[in-house]
Amino acid sequence: MTVIRPGLCSVTFRGLTPERIIALVADAGLDAIEWGGDVHVPPGDIARATQVAKATTDAGLAVASYGSYFRAGADEPLTPVLDSAEALGADRIRIWAGSVGSGEATAGDRAAVVERLQAAASEASARGIGLALEFHSGTLADTAPTTLRLLDDVADPGLSTYWQPTVDASVDTAIDEYRALADRTSAVHVFSWWPATERLPLRARDSLWTRFFAEAKGVADPPRDALIEFVPGDDPEMLLGEAAALRAYVGRLG
Repeated sequence: MTVIRPGLCSVTFRGLTPERIIALVADAGLDAIEWGGDVHVPPGDIARATQVAKATTDAGLAVASYGSYFRAGADEPLTPVLDSAEALGADRIRIWAGSVGSGEATAGDRAAVVERLQAAASEASARGIGLALEFHSGTLADTAPTTLRLLDDVADPGLSTYWQPTVDASVDTAIDEYRALADRTSAVHVFSWWPATERLPLRARDSLWTRFFAEAKGVADPPRDALIEFVPGDDPEMLLGEAAALRAYVGRLG
């Protein structure tokens, strides 16, 4: 049976301490946490990363990944990000494919992002860490075709992608996007926004998530992690219900 780990992105609750987030995740019956690099585990702060790693594993939880804000194409080092990921015990780092959407990017923009991703993937691989693109507007990974093109241009097995439903996309369109990326997707950000960016409970888009998990379980190499990202009202009390819905979708009802 295909196993997909249910978890949480710590950026869901940026205003809470890591300790509080760990308690919420454990109480909700989730398995893993993607720790964000903007607040909870800043890049280069090895002491903080080590502390958070220990607290996570002491609670019986896994570190799913390190959610960084490293942008390929910008003049910024990857080393502090890798240092924190390594201290966390994270074997995957979420990164961003530049800061220009595919429709506006010049040939030079694209070449710079590809070159930087190739170097970054090589640097990360030397530490046993994989990289994964944030599937997001305003980057070169903003649609399924552009993400596939970027992955093919970089041509490094250590680089995969995340997937999340595109804002305003219908269920059919979102599922078609996932199908195109399925064999390159290592993790999924799970949320229900509709219409546009209104945050709803997961069950409000039950048809989307039921179909998505049916698709994901049917591929040869499904995403390892399904991570809740955002809850209605940023309310920690919503997590129990959202986690129960996610666990049901992935077939982990205990």
